[in-house]
Amino acid sequence: MTSEVSSSALVNGKSTRFLDIADRGLQYGDGIFTTLSVQEGVAIFLDRHLKRLQADALRLNIPFPGVEILTEEVQRIGHMNSSCVLKIMLTRGLGGRGYLPPKQSQGTRIISSHPKPDYPKSIRESGVKARFCDIRLGLNPHLAGIKHLNRLEQVLARAEWDDEGIGEGLMLDHEGFLVEGVMSNLFLVNSGMLRTPLLERCGVAGVMRGLVLESAVFLGLAVEQARILPEEAYDADEIFLTNSVIGIWPVSLLDGKAYPVGSITRLLTRRIDEMVAREHQS
Repeated sequence: MTSEVSSSALVNGKSTRFLDIADRGLQYGDGIFTTLSVQEGVAIFLDRHLKRLQADALRLNIPFPGVEILTEEVQRIGHMNSSCVLKIMLTRGLGGRGYLPPKQSQGTRIISSHPKPDYPKSIRESGVKARFCDIRLGLNPHLAGIKHLNRLEQVLARAEWDDEGIGEGLMLDHEGFLVEGVMSNLFLVNSGMLRTPLLERCGVAGVMRGLVLESAVFLGLAVEQARILPEEAYDADEIFLTNSVIGIWPVSLLDGKAYPVGSITRLLTRRIDEMVAREHQS
């Protein structure tokens, strides 16, 4: 279930829900996106999301319209819906048939609001059930870390289960290493050390993932980014998931193995909550 909110969208600054069929984002997934939470009219961590978009656009040579334009349009959407999920997409823009990108492109920017998922509040306290997915992520260092529009691997992975009791699926790469959740980044805690998969070959470097890593260093926690085998998850003391909509979700059960909502998960959750509160004050 989702909360009530009017859906609205801007395409290149104009209020519409229609896109030219020649847009390369539609034709080839030739674009990038970011998703964030709007609370009481405030786009949470907007500056970080825009910096990530700009960095991804630079890596793929996709036109970036500028922080000022995107900020103004995000604020317009936020005023329409004070509590929603907001998605920003940038594509390479219009192009003819064929893979060759046009030499010059204006790009397309799409900003849309969506109802917030009605996740049970108890998840933050008691955790969520997770499973391993069968679909595996392909290796492509050139795209590693980028939140590009081609999410077909995640679509197929999410289609693997319809049990409402399962909150997330964990994905491996083709060599069998843990990478991330279908919609989230993954963290393990082993003997006080915070561990998360290294994303140099595939996966999405989420904004909330970066905030958690920064927070861990600020709090004096030992941190490791490494290649992690799935069996190492069974040995973890704590497991949690992150993204910019859910924040931090503890994992309470993974393929039959139970985990507590541990002290480090709670410590980082408090830290992120404090940072969100400061967003409202700025």
